[in-house]
Amino acid sequence: MEVVLKKGNWYGSVSEAAEMIRNGDTSALELTRLMLDRIEQLNGSLNAFITVTADSALAQAEEADRELASGRDRGPLHGIPVAIKDLIDTRGVLTTGGSKHYADRVPESDASVVSRLREAGAIMLGKTGLHEMAFGSTSINPFFGAISNPWKLDHHPGGSSGGSAVAVATGMAYAALGTDTGCSVRQPAQCCGVVGHKPTFGLVSKAGVLPLVSSMDHVGPITRCVRDAALVLQAIAGPDRGDPLTLNDSVEDFSGRLEETIEGAVVGVPREYFFEGGDPEVIEIVEKSLAVFSELGAKLREVTLPDCEVAYEAADATFSEIVDANGDVLAQNPQGFSAEFKKRYQAMAKYRGAAYEAAQTYRVKFKRDITEVMQHCDVLATPTSTVAAAPIEKRPPNHAKERRKNSCIFNFTGQPSISVPCGFTRDGLPVGLMLSGRVLKDSTVLRFARAFERVTPWHTYHPPTPIAQ
Repeated sequence: MEVVLKKGNWYGSVSEAAEMIRNGDTSALELTRLMLDRIEQLNGSLNAFITVTADSALAQAEEADRELASGRDRGPLHGIPVAIKDLIDTRGVLTTGGSKHYADRVPESDASVVSRLREAGAIMLGKTGLHEMAFGSTSINPFFGAISNPWKLDHHPGGSSGGSAVAVATGMAYAALGTDTGCSVRQPAQCCGVVGHKPTFGLVSKAGVLPLVSSMDHVGPITRCVRDAALVLQAIAGPDRGDPLTLNDSVEDFSGRLEETIEGAVVGVPREYFFEGGDPEVIEIVEKSLAVFSELGAKLREVTLPDCEVAYEAADATFSEIVDANGDVLAQNPQGFSAEFKKRYQAMAKYRGAAYEAAQTYRVKFKRDITEVMQHCDVLATPTSTVAAAPIEKRPPNHAKERRKNSCIFNFTGQPSISVPCGFTRDGLPVGLMLSGRVLKDSTVLRFARAFERVTPWHTYHPPTPIAQ
């Protein structure tokens, strides 16, 4: 399929929309109506939203406009319509986790990240679909239906935050929140041709987010451009007494250094493991994109990471924490979960005990070794995934591992990691470049991503308006 650049107000950035509101060229209410109309037009073909909160969104937008008119400006997200993954609690709004078990669950309070978005003035449009309980990377959901990739409707959009990525890619929301345990922000970002940032572990609170793997779960933004990711991250980051795993470090200014040069910096390229397997076309596209950093004055340096295959297996063993997160509810209501979920749960549960402990011992060593490698480079550049999106019905052998093997490494270590669009396959499917950095150096990762984005066109391309295939 030919990639066509399409223009429309619904594809503007958060910064552009914020400027339009303040210049009087539009209003929060007008933008919210635009998004809701877009959702009504497209969601039937894409299935990105489980719940649309139209009445509430319009009321929030009216209040946002009143505040701005009275001189109260909450910042760059004030009046901006966003979407929330249906794993993240929202007060008074259905939050299902994509599960039959939670099909009628309505939280009494917001997750911390939702509270912070509200405080920043963002408008919540609704809740986006996902892989059941975020335990998968296709967003093919047995209870709520498969979410379609807007570039090819018979392909999956990645997961588990597939609905959030689709909403952003198609102009149904200016930004969205996702969660990422093994790939679930970055991989759907790749599949849908948008930006997905997994922050440093502990930088963003998980209080009020249905857990999967406590030591690897992250909440992060999915946006159309890097600056928007920085703005959303600024709003949601910071310590939270509700989540004891959040870091007490002060939150840096994620936007302040975005436009600084990367000349003289070092981009590490770990070809072993990260550029192996999968689809050669995808890997070739990423390889070619690396030249951009040389053109910008950065140095490409071949690096070798410690045994990532062992780390991948150890990360799988760490997934046995799912027993702590979901063991009780699964025992109480096995009919509330799909056969796929229960099969994968049992596969991970077998790692409890000695295998889990061995994995955590290796984790300490691996993180130490990675830290040593990172002393010699500013970021690492790899494919987000070694495969593009696959058909919903007929996925190739080994596709599951290839979707997540690269990104999962940085959930295991807790390093910040971002996916940015870097090209398209011959079939018209997006490919992502993943940049990963040192712990708590999210601003550096964002700066390198912005440098790449500034001189490449890929983030300006949008899928055609979907028509049921």
